[in-house]
Amino acid sequence: MTIRDDFDYFPAPSKVNLFLRITGRREDGYHSLQTVFRMLDFTDLVGIRLVPENVIRRVSQHPWTDTEDLAVRAARLLAKHGSVKQGVELHIAKRIPFGGGLGGGSSDAATVLVVLNKLWGLNLKRGELQNLAVSLGADVPFFVYGQSAFAEGIGEQIVPLKLPDGWYLVVHPNCFVSTQTVFDDPELTRNSKPIKIADFSLHEGQNDLQEAVCRLYPEVLSALEWLGQFGTAAMSGSGSSVFCSFTTLERAKAAQAQIPPRWFGFVARGMDRHPLVDWTDD
Repeated sequence: MTIRDDFDYFPAPSKVNLFLRITGRREDGYHSLQTVFRMLDFTDLVGIRLVPENVIRRVSQHPWTDTEDLAVRAARLLAKHGSVKQGVELHIAKRIPFGGGLGGGSSDAATVLVVLNKLWGLNLKRGELQNLAVSLGADVPFFVYGQSAFAEGIGEQIVPLKLPDGWYLVVHPNCFVSTQTVFDDPELTRNSKPIKIADFSLHEGQNDLQEAVCRLYPEVLSALEWLGQFGTAAMSGSGSSVFCSFTTLERAKAAQAQIPPRWFGFVARGMDRHPLVDWTDD
């Protein structure tokens, strides 16, 4: 992870979905869902540097283009919304695996929205930023919200949750899962019965996307089966990362030491509040 002295860096946490239920398909093609989001203290770092010319660009090198980059799109969206003429350069130091269901791109975008809202003096309320974030993707409003949450709709209907302390071992089996392919799968469960917030712990570990992903991507199934020896293993989001919770750091680290060398893994602590949550007023 390369850091440049000429940028100021801001954290973009990863997340896991403690459960995920698909409750229907909307007329616009999106799926209705219920999920619990939990942030982890394993982060990307988003470098931001204001520049006088009216340009928004990413200067770090990644396999995806600027037009595909959610952080760049977030900056352009906010600049257009606020009629901002000052430019910005972004240097994203990536640690969160791409395409792993851990929200890395969405988190980067949310950090850009929150930080530039302050640096550009727009002073938009958190709810206004969340409304803007919906157009960038289902996970972005949650990261702008900045607290552990029960979410419904396409992820934009958010209620805060207080979750117990916990450590998580996350395993990324080094395969990329196409979210579009998974949601287009004809055998995907799309009619789970909605539940109440108070009942979510009864369904913890359920992920309606998991069966389809494991059928389409056998390496994810292998990772789940391996991780299951330590407790309840589940897939985050649309995969490919899987995770298991532990009550102590020592137990999580002991399991991490046994990860097969063909996979990437890390241990992280659950966070109830985003490090930048106080940058935006309610």
